[in-house]
Amino acid sequence: MRPHEPAIAVVDIPAYLERIAYSGSTEPTAATLRALHRSHLFAVPFENLDIALGRTIVLDEARILDKVVGQQRGGFCYELNCAFAALLRALGFQTTLLSARAARANGGEGPEFDHLALRVDLEQPWLADAGFGESFLEPLALEPDIEQSDPTGTFRLSGSADRFEVEKAGSEGMWKPQYSFSLRPRRLEDFSGMCHYHQTSPESHFTQNRVCSRATPDGRITLSGMKLITTWNGQREERVLMSEDEWVSVLKEHFGMELQGVRRGGPGG
Repeated sequence: MRPHEPAIAVVDIPAYLERIAYSGSTEPTAATLRALHRSHLFAVPFENLDIALGRTIVLDEARILDKVVGQQRGGFCYELNCAFAALLRALGFQTTLLSARAARANGGEGPEFDHLALRVDLEQPWLADAGFGESFLEPLALEPDIEQSDPTGTFRLSGSADRFEVEKAGSEGMWKPQYSFSLRPRRLEDFSGMCHYHQTSPESHFTQNRVCSRATPDGRITLSGMKLITTWNGQREERVLMSEDEWVSVLKEHFGMELQGVRRGGPGG
């Protein structure tokens, strides 16, 4: 290890596998990668609750593993994909951190390091992502211009050897961009600037609303502000929560999370 490189944290593999309710094969194969990817998305929520509580998120692998595994928490992309990459490496997968730029509603993209995704190399390379919210449940083959079916829809990677774009099939033959990414290997500390931005800037959507969301076998369940949103088999149901106490109860019931420091009593957002 070179002097400026951070130490690699030790992964408690049995504890991590228990955290994601995974009991299948751990051999570094494509089938194992798909199964781990699904289990991670079903068990570990995408959430920004530390930001709402004013708790600083530091990109340190050991701290992130303790949060996700030890504290039974979730996180946003930098945390979730950092933790997932650590698990994959511990199981013998060759894993690389990638910088991605999330698509914007106005047709533009965020800056470099806006999102962290993963490349996993087996017989062929794969794009894995445990931290983009509502997206593909299983890794995508890192191969351009082929349509790839997923339980959540149809995806493709467009672009060239230098830069790819993840797109999801929409209505009337339209493809909706999700994010673009470079294959240049990155290190966790490379994302520190954007991690700080996303948890402090009023321009970041992560500072504007508290969210906790995870995939389910037939849809998704999301706690957004004071609203519980459940989707299953294409059906959507919303329920407005009436108090902070109810919010805390829903967080525990649907996400298995109990947070210290959450205010009680009245509605919040």
